[in-house]
Amino acid sequence: MTVDRIPLEEVFMRMAEELAKRSTCARNQVGTVITNADLTQVLGIGYNGNAKGLPNSCDSQEPGKCGCLHSELNALVKAGAMTPGKTMFVTVSPCVMCAKMTVNSNVERVFYREAYREPSGLDVLRQAGIEVNRYDQLRDHWR
Repeated sequence: MTVDRIPLEEVFMRMAEELAKRSTCARNQVGTVITNADLTQVLGIGYNGNAKGLPNSCDSQEPGKCGCLHSELNALVKAGAMTPGKTMFVTVSPCVMCAKMTVNSNVERVFYREAYREPSGLDVLRQAGIEVNRYDQLRDHWR
């Protein structure tokens, strides 16, 4: 792929990667950016971690029981469920529950860098008619 300047999709994916660095999750740092349909406005951002006002640490070291809110949930809360046509950029593909919340929040497209260990969330998104794209082809350009 040859592109003269950095595409907005890559810009927002990199924003999600930077947000992931704020995560306090010991196992997997994830970041999310949600935009409007034409990629001209950021509607919500998130990263995985504990609830506001609680300690910046996991509740448990056991995978699946860390107690962190997922980055998608944190971003969706801010983006407004009723706004139609949203696009989500997330560093790791959504789990099943985050995928279901994404469906119910009027997101139409999801871009992700890496696949989550359990790919069922992607199946949920596709089943609901959401466009899903693994987006990593320009990861090493413009660095």
